[in-house]
Amino acid sequence: MTRKMSLQTKILTLIVSLILFVTALLTAINSYIEYNQTKEYIGDRALNVATTISFMPEVIEAFETKNPSEIIQPIAERIREKIGAEFIVVGNTESIRYSHPQPYKIGRKMVGGDNDLALIHGQYYKSEAVGSLGPSLRGKAPIFNDEGEIIGIVSVGFMQEDIRDMVVSRVLKISSISLFVLGLGVVGGIFLTRSIRNDIMGLEPHEIASLYRDRKAVLRSIKEGIIAIDQDGRITIMNHSARKMLGLTEDAKHKHIEEVLPNTKMYEVLKSGNPDMDDEIVLRNKVVIVNRTPIFEGDEVVGVVASFRDKTEIQEMLNTLSEVKNYSEDLRAQTHEYTNKLYILSGLLQLGRYKEAIELIQEESEQHNIQTKTLFENIEDQTVQAIILGKIGKASEKKIAFTIDENSSLAPLPDHITISKIITILGNLLDNAIDAVSQQKDKRVTFFATDIGHDIIFEISDNGKGIPKDLLDKIFERGFSTKKSSGNHGYGLSNVQEIVEELNGSIEVQSQEGEGTVFTVYLPKQDEVGEGS
Repeated sequence: MTRKMSLQTKILTLIVSLILFVTALLTAINSYIEYNQTKEYIGDRALNVATTISFMPEVIEAFETKNPSEIIQPIAERIREKIGAEFIVVGNTESIRYSHPQPYKIGRKMVGGDNDLALIHGQYYKSEAVGSLGPSLRGKAPIFNDEGEIIGIVSVGFMQEDIRDMVVSRVLKISSISLFVLGLGVVGGIFLTRSIRNDIMGLEPHEIASLYRDRKAVLRSIKEGIIAIDQDGRITIMNHSARKMLGLTEDAKHKHIEEVLPNTKMYEVLKSGNPDMDDEIVLRNKVVIVNRTPIFEGDEVVGVVASFRDKTEIQEMLNTLSEVKNYSEDLRAQTHEYTNKLYILSGLLQLGRYKEAIELIQEESEQHNIQTKTLFENIEDQTVQAIILGKIGKASEKKIAFTIDENSSLAPLPDHITISKIITILGNLLDNAIDAVSQQKDKRVTFFATDIGHDIIFEISDNGKGIPKDLLDKIFERGFSTKKSSGNHGYGLSNVQEIVEELNGSIEVQSQEGEGTVFTVYLPKQDEVGEGS
């Protein structure tokens, strides 16, 4: 088993690595800047000296003598020693040397190939080239006679290696200061790690991470809602079930419990330190069973944890069973419809009316293909297929034209959209659409589904009488119904809206009186509900 690195070692390693990285980076940047500045300074110095020598009357007059090097060499060497240059070379228009730090090279041609700008164009400039002494930085200046004619050139050079040595020397001085800073960082890191370990009760980071993962997994797996508060009464933990059950958002964290849920009585337990179990209360219009347990640190109460169980889950279970029952009835209607047609087919065959039997079979086959081709080719989720098949049978029994939009496209639904949820959503909306057109002469219901994009979209439209504008805002209210007959109405759309919101989706309705209604449901493909902590 691999031994995990301690917190102290991690922090010391991080501090040392960071200081070394910063030091190396600053050293590299400083070296680059220092090298360029030094190079610029040396280059300017070489050019200034070359320019000064080119204007010296002794040097200009020496070019008129038979042996200019006798006059120029002593002058050039004296100046070279004073300024510390590697070489001062004076040459004629043919680049033949009249001076050189190595006298035996006098009379030979200058090396480097960078004299043309001075000898041809009369320019003063800096250049880098490889001469007889090696790579060097040079200052070049043309020599003019009294008539303004170019008669020679002065080249003053410093070796590139010497420039680098100067930069390295300065960088080493800075590095010694960096080592001192590194030592301070190590000492500071030791004190810092000791302070942090005291704050986290001696736990190592991997132990804290393990505890956090375990707590997150536990909170996620618990079906009950969990809310915890600190000694100031502010919410510190709120799991997914609590947010879903009580309709809370992540913004509720760190707020005072009395501000978010005024009647939880958690603040009373915080004051008394006595647990309170199995208390039935109403929170945000939901009847819940609450257990409240104080959190102790030594003898002091530092918080309270409350767990909630939703009593309305039983009612939701009954609603789901009701939808399953309706689905069963829809399948029975489809079976009944096809049984009738089989009786007709059997009668035609017994009477010998084979042509009519074949026509009936062909008609049914064509109608079946039209109804189910899109369903089985474009819609892959078997639950949705089963729901639609049931509703097709129900619509057929009521002589309603049930159409599946040929542009529909739906892959298997993600796991967080369960069978019971999709049955409630599609079952209620399709039943409402079928009921809406039941009194129309031309009865049409259209179903459309797509999962292109980030959402799964269901659209159910009908050509019924539509919903009056003044009632559109009320149709999702529990107990409200536009149906005149008495009975268990007014809960279908309310249940649909609750489940859609539970899935972080949305539902839209568009209706025109006398033209029909369209319900559109948007369900995110990803379960975006985060875990409280």
